[in-house]
Amino acid sequence: MIYLDNAASTPVHEKVIEEMIPYFKEQYGNPSSIHKYGRLANIAIQNARKRIASLINAGSSEILITSGGTESNNTALYGIVHHNKGKHIITSSIEHDAILEPCKRLEEEGFQITYLPVDKYGLVNPEDVEKEISPDTCLVSIMFANNEVGTIQPIAEIGKITQEKKIVFHTDAIQAVGKTLINVKELGIDLLSISSHKINGPKGVGALYIRKGIKIDPLILGGGQENGLRSGTENVASIVGFGMACQLANNNIVQNQEHFRKLGMKLIADILKEIPHTKLNGHPEKRIPNNIHFTFLGVNGEDLIIKLDENKVAASTGSACSVKVQKASHVLRAMGFSHEQITGSLRLTIGITNTEEEINETVQVLKKIVKELRAVSPYKEKYNF
Repeated sequence: MIYLDNAASTPVHEKVIEEMIPYFKEQYGNPSSIHKYGRLANIAIQNARKRIASLINAGSSEILITSGGTESNNTALYGIVHHNKGKHIITSSIEHDAILEPCKRLEEEGFQITYLPVDKYGLVNPEDVEKEISPDTCLVSIMFANNEVGTIQPIAEIGKITQEKKIVFHTDAIQAVGKTLINVKELGIDLLSISSHKINGPKGVGALYIRKGIKIDPLILGGGQENGLRSGTENVASIVGFGMACQLANNNIVQNQEHFRKLGMKLIADILKEIPHTKLNGHPEKRIPNNIHFTFLGVNGEDLIIKLDENKVAASTGSACSVKVQKASHVLRAMGFSHEQITGSLRLTIGITNTEEEINETVQVLKKIVKELRAVSPYKEKYNF
């Protein structure tokens, strides 16, 4: 099986698994306990926190451990708006549902939400951010890189604006971490969400970077773990694994970027050459290197996914988090795509274990499947397939 759905989840690295095993077998203490077992577990968490922080050039005290990207995003939004007096949030129309759904709930609670438009590449205009800031604005939340089309937003420009206006700036960097260099200090980011299983770590754990001095209200109350911001006994083994995944991503980021870039460029070039009536989506240059998103005119994306699976290639049409809810991509719709273009979309995302041979095989499989599907397409005559 060729796995090209690494934006949905990644295989857990062997070194991550090795790091986790002792915390299931020998070092199983509760980090809040004061005996040796508890102290060892607590030390392991603090070491992991340092590794997570290092990946984005943060301080270890600025890292809040969560259950994953969704909780990190929810904590950023609810934590800020419930702590501050402002009633206005600025976000984009192409955010992940882990931002959009909480925003809908906040609207019901009386908050004003501004959903910024994007251009045909999925880019937010920083000038639009500045124009929408009002005395009531308490938070700007713009994703670092889009989970469907891979477009990287002008984060530095937005960060500069929010710093000047003294507005808290959050970014969902779940798809960007490990694929592009991130320095939260240089970029003017106040809050940043990370997910472990997107960078070859275990599922069910993530982090929210909270810049020193930023105050948020907790979502989960109880025993006061995580400095009172997230109560509950820590998932020690997964946190340790997450820390190792961050260290591996940090140590290997340059070679991983080159690997993604090499395979990604080959995949783009070969598909556009071999399969006519195909369009690359997202920004051609300002994109994370492992995300390749196409529209194959005259083809239904779900049919394409099924056929690819039958031919031992795993891919997707977009976000795995909303796949059970059959709806047209809000990202592509915001980018101005027609219904036909949206339904013919395919996302291929490269991981650290993928090879050039797999890319070659995928192109040939895609070429065959697209030809078969277009032979019975209702758009056959329109495009003269």
